[in-house]
Amino acid sequence: MSKLKIAIQKSGRLNQDSLQILKECGVSIDNGKDQLKASASNFPLEVFYLRNGDIPQYLNDGVVDVAIIGENLLIEKGEGIEFVEKLGFSKCKVSLAIPKNENYNGIGYFQNKKIATSYPETVKSFLQQNNIDAQLHIINGSVEIAPNIGLADGICDIVSSGSTLFKNNLKEVEVLLKSEAVLAVSPQIKSEQKEILDKLQFRIQSVLKGRNSKYVLLNAPNNKLEKIIDILPGMRSPTVLPLAEEGWSSVHSVLNKNEFWEVIDELKNNGAEGILVCPIEKMVV
Repeated sequence: MSKLKIAIQKSGRLNQDSLQILKECGVSIDNGKDQLKASASNFPLEVFYLRNGDIPQYLNDGVVDVAIIGENLLIEKGEGIEFVEKLGFSKCKVSLAIPKNENYNGIGYFQNKKIATSYPETVKSFLQQNNIDAQLHIINGSVEIAPNIGLADGICDIVSSGSTLFKNNLKEVEVLLKSEAVLAVSPQIKSEQKEILDKLQFRIQSVLKGRNSKYVLLNAPNNKLEKIIDILPGMRSPTVLPLAEEGWSSVHSVLNKNEFWEVIDELKNNGAEGILVCPIEKMVV
């Protein structure tokens, strides 16, 4: 039986988040300690645990069919590789940073300066777009120390919370791109594997919709029901059921978690009571 070969990061937070979303998709992976390859017991999937920087090459060569990888790395090393789904985790920025005590008046600051980075192609492209000529020092590892030892005037690196920059007396001055984990596909994927990918992607989309939504139940007086229904976005339309108490109804709907509190405040202001909020494990539409 054909299997879909998927690459994920060998270790670290992206590895954990990747395994978690596969688990929520109902995929059970039989992986032992320090294994480089493992199979799912209940889905035609084979998992390859690889160094993050090697994954684009494995995709290009068709060694793996798909991968969960940071969009930033795909941009840097994965020319010609497309992704089919943004996964909503491992969010970060690729940014330029300089010493805290330096004055910054715009991108012209970097003209004829030295920049230390692990993302040379991303930086080159950004500098070319802005007509800036700068010298790049390519470093694999911690680049934040480079300005402190006189190796560079600034750096370009991944920024998540900004705490690493702060600890090294650096400040973020330009955001080159925003990134998150994506489901990338090999340009050499075969039709049989593509069919399996479609099934996996459907499950992933159901999990992501659930993560981004809240199930809401509330009581509403019938004389305010029309206004409350107008407020609720819902999937198609809210479910409305009569309560035992005359003149009242129970309303059930789904809210986007990013708009949640604003909608709840508006519901309360328009007479909704007994509002109950529940997480959604998966949402199939």
